[in-house]
Amino acid sequence: MKQGTLFKYLLRLGDTALINTQRLSEWTGHGPFLEEDLALTNIALDNLGRANALLNYAGTVEGKGRTEDDLAFHRDERDFYNILLVELPNGDYANTLTKQFLLSAYEEILYRKLSTSADPVLAGIAKKSVKELTYHVRHTSSWLKRFGNGTDESRAKAQTSLNELWRYTGELFEQNDVDAELIQKNIATELHTIKSEWEKVVLEAITECGLEVPSNAFMQRGSREGKHTEHLGFMLAEMQFLPRAYPDAKW
Repeated sequence: MKQGTLFKYLLRLGDTALINTQRLSEWTGHGPFLEEDLALTNIALDNLGRANALLNYAGTVEGKGRTEDDLAFHRDERDFYNILLVELPNGDYANTLTKQFLLSAYEEILYRKLSTSADPVLAGIAKKSVKELTYHVRHTSSWLKRFGNGTDESRAKAQTSLNELWRYTGELFEQNDVDAELIQKNIATELHTIKSEWEKVVLEAITECGLEVPSNAFMQRGSREGKHTEHLGFMLAEMQFLPRAYPDAKW
């Protein structure tokens, strides 16, 4: 196995957690009430811990002396491999929680599968993540039910969010040569096999909320090749400003 293949796979996972952290942290201090403000901040911190572990391991696998901070703050947009869903703007609270539910439902299954990876470090990270992601799914699905079974306005906002976000879910199950090589080595998991499980979880929640699954959605893709929406560049400019402006600073 080429170490570059595992490196790219770890970047995909680590970048997704990192960029999701950045988006979720934008809500800190702006949640609808204190308890929920803290809950979403804790979900952001869980993602940050996962990003730190994955990018730290990626730096070790690469073998060029780059740390997790180097990978987070000193790469350009086209060198990031996070899924497109996490870089989208937060929008209103219904949009943020709907997006996080779709993602968490996927990641809980993905990391549960990765907890049996032939790579012991990745398996260890995955086992810890499953505990956190189980809570993320429970929390975000409960909010989706509040929106869907709440007022006409809350239901409309949740449905609008689903309609807008659904086009980014197809990419979750997209595979390339990186996946093929690592699946053969029992390091990664077959993404197509978890799609039906994800759909079951998501469709049950959507139905229980009285919402409708969007139809005829064109699926957006590109992150596997480092192609992103226009939103990622603006986010990185803000996120990376201080480390790039003061590269020798000690925090």
